[in-house]
Amino acid sequence: MTHVLVTGATGFVGRQVVKALLANDHTVTAICRPGSEGKLGTLADKVAIIVSADMFRESEEWLAGHLTGKDAVIHVAWYVEPGKYLDSPENLACVEGSLRLARAAVAAGVGHVIGVGTCFEYRLPSDHLTVESPLAPQTLYAASKLSVYHMLGQYLAKQDTRFSWCRLFYLFGEGEHPARLVPYVRGRLAAGETAKLSAGTQIRDFLDVAIAGAMIADVVRTGQPGAINICSGRPTTIRALVEGIADEVGRRDLLEFGTAAIHPSDPAAVVGVCNAIAPERVRETSDESPAEAAHQSGRPHGA
Repeated sequence: MTHVLVTGATGFVGRQVVKALLANDHTVTAICRPGSEGKLGTLADKVAIIVSADMFRESEEWLAGHLTGKDAVIHVAWYVEPGKYLDSPENLACVEGSLRLARAAVAAGVGHVIGVGTCFEYRLPSDHLTVESPLAPQTLYAASKLSVYHMLGQYLAKQDTRFSWCRLFYLFGEGEHPARLVPYVRGRLAAGETAKLSAGTQIRDFLDVAIAGAMIADVVRTGQPGAINICSGRPTTIRALVEGIADEVGRRDLLEFGTAAIHPSDPAAVVGVCNAIAPERVRETSDESPAEAAHQSGRPHGA
């Protein structure tokens, strides 16, 4: 049985990672902020909790002590406060803390370090982003993520430690911040109020966070090294996504497109090519994306 330590375990993505790890019969230890354990719900009873006010400022010795005896670490934690995280100096603290975590993992003999990156590490726009696509981050957040990827790739290659880097695309689902697109639209429709939107022509790669969490968790089992695109691989316009949500309640009349301007820095297209190792049943499915087919089968992508 594999023992995995998860940072950021109570966050939007981290909760889904923990859920998938437990479903795959892994033993899980989670680093959480004080008082945040409740966000794990019933999962908290199945997880060993380590409390830290700020894991990014913990010492290497503290981290190594908690990593001792663990087979893998999935590092989900990062500063992601909406409206602030893209250019916040807190990204620098996250870089420093992530490097200490990696050194601590090596010192503790952890065999596999799994980091979480972002599609914004790539040069955008693009509707065909493979892990070999050019990299050109445009924000401090993306540049910080990419710097960690490069540094840990070089550092861990010289150690007896496997390294995987899961790049997230556009996620939605359980636990999403209410200011984000999908909960905003659902909330307006539920209230019978107009949802004011841009033209919605931007092309995106959307994926349910539950599937994304399962894909990340499954990297523990597959051992797939290097960069991994955590995405659906399917291009969808923002308009099509929103119309699908409205159709669930028959209220397209409450969608007002073109009211909000598309920000000049908003890429016209961000679509990935999924390279995560997938089960045979997924490879044989032609009319679904690999991630969606794995989800429909009841098994995480890559299982």
